[in-house]
Amino acid sequence: MSKSKYAAPEFRFSMLHPRHWGVWLGFGFLALFVNILPYALLLKIGRGVGKFAMRFGKSRVKVANRNLELAFPEMSESERARFVEENFKNTGMALIETGITWFWPTWRFKRLIIDKDTEILRQHDANGKGVLLCCVHALNLEITARALAVLGVGGYGAFRPHDNDVYNLIQHWGRSHDGNILIDRKDLKQMIRVLRQGERLFYLPDHDYGRNKSVFVPFFAVPDACTTTGTSILAYTSKCAIVPGSGFRNEDGKYEIIANQSIEVDYPQKDEKAAAAYMNQYVEQLILRAPEQWMWLHKRFKTMEDETAPKGVRYK
Repeated sequence: MSKSKYAAPEFRFSMLHPRHWGVWLGFGFLALFVNILPYALLLKIGRGVGKFAMRFGKSRVKVANRNLELAFPEMSESERARFVEENFKNTGMALIETGITWFWPTWRFKRLIIDKDTEILRQHDANGKGVLLCCVHALNLEITARALAVLGVGGYGAFRPHDNDVYNLIQHWGRSHDGNILIDRKDLKQMIRVLRQGERLFYLPDHDYGRNKSVFVPFFAVPDACTTTGTSILAYTSKCAIVPGSGFRNEDGKYEIIANQSIEVDYPQKDEKAAAAYMNQYVEQLILRAPEQWMWLHKRFKTMEDETAPKGVRYK
């Protein structure tokens, strides 16, 4: 894999300044915590923390409820309540899953993952074809990214450098295990370059990123959801394959890694609106594999097509 022009963060002695001790201690505790406890107990603790957090996250409870009202209007109030509670439990577990991803040794991490079907990625790899691996903001996304690397089909991931240097160093180190490489999310040229070179690039087209480089197309029951055109930009300029992928946790606490279809043949690359609508259909399919494990606490429908409408008006 070629290296990004954005240099990876490096340790500096200034990072040992007392103002950084809280970050070091916090991550040190998380690393120790996830390594000394069995996974079954970690799962119970993480989900318990998420349920407890509902008491203090009333605004996020409202956001999740409103998202479900918009996306699934047929869902009853009692069904939404159960769904939101499960979503919060999985949100609490996300912190534990981040610790597992960043701090577990590979031999232990392997025990958690199931290669359900990733053969299409290996086929494209053998043919030297770049792959835009479109995933979603699953609460266990950190697990999915490392799992793909452990299975030998890792790649490049876009990330936003953290403002805190120590946090950024640990984040970068934790996310680049087993061969994954990080690219600054602003480095579009490097993203296109690695795709043209036959590599894999993780991409998340499922959130509302604002009006810039977006169109308004159906997403679940919302007919005008603000949707990024980044997928079509990357696919059109690199001539890569497009493969939806996921890694949701099953009832046994194992993470099923699936990337089993290549959808670029019928992808309308030259029509940004049609392309976004086409991609959203596959994003919906991914989310519906385990809908309670998607990030419903995010204001997915905050940007309106009507530019005069206040941002977030759907959540007022």
